[in-house]
Amino acid sequence: MHISQLFKSRFSLPGSTPFIAAGLILGIWLAFTPAGLLGKADAIAYAICHRIASHSFFLGDRQLPLCARCTGMYLGAFLGLVYTMQGSRRGGMPNLKTSLLLGICFVAFAVDGSNSYLQFYPFFSPLYKTENWMRLITGTGMGIGMAAILSPVFNQTVWQDWQDKPILYSWKQMGILALLAGGIDLAVLSQNPLLLFPLALIGSATVVILLGMIYTIVWILVLKKENVFQNLNQVTGYLVAGFATALLQISIMDLGRYIFTGTWAGFFSG
Repeated sequence: MHISQLFKSRFSLPGSTPFIAAGLILGIWLAFTPAGLLGKADAIAYAICHRIASHSFFLGDRQLPLCARCTGMYLGAFLGLVYTMQGSRRGGMPNLKTSLLLGICFVAFAVDGSNSYLQFYPFFSPLYKTENWMRLITGTGMGIGMAAILSPVFNQTVWQDWQDKPILYSWKQMGILALLAGGIDLAVLSQNPLLLFPLALIGSATVVILLGMIYTIVWILVLKKENVFQNLNQVTGYLVAGFATALLQISIMDLGRYIFTGTWAGFFSG
């Protein structure tokens, strides 16, 4: 056996190991987090979001799992992933013109986020009063940008037949994404329970999806399995390992925050 083949065969995930680990971690996490679908969504959001009530939208009198900015960011990321990965294995970064637009979204996110943060300090004068609709829109743009980076990195790491072409390359694509993002943001702003409930679940689920994709990439690189997969079935074990690692991170962050605060509520609550 060739040395490189021997190395790769040794550094491979045993078939059942990722599934057993994922099942154990998921079972423990489900047992110790708040009940109900929205309760589980809260627990995911709790690991990565401040969940300040004044910076969040509400489903009736119930706060959404993610704050307004994170709601936009993860819904935007979900939209971006669905749009850029539908049957495509493009592994190139967005071309210059789309990168410039995404760069503007990043700047808007950074400026609005910094301005919003300054509002906590009475001795600072923010540039303007940041509203939740601003947090939502700038977060959505940032989320699309996150997906536009993660999608090609995933494709060029995983697939044997990935294409060295930009994942986003035309004004038409950006226009379609903008229209779809606008529709999602309007759905959130409508505060219609029939729309907010599924969007809240999708937003929190996307946290796990993004982390799972990142950890899948890490596992593939660590185990020297990059660019060997031809179909989804072949990469399933690595995706499960990525999911398990993502959920482990969320569980550790949940535990640490709960020990520190003693509550599942957001910061500055009560």
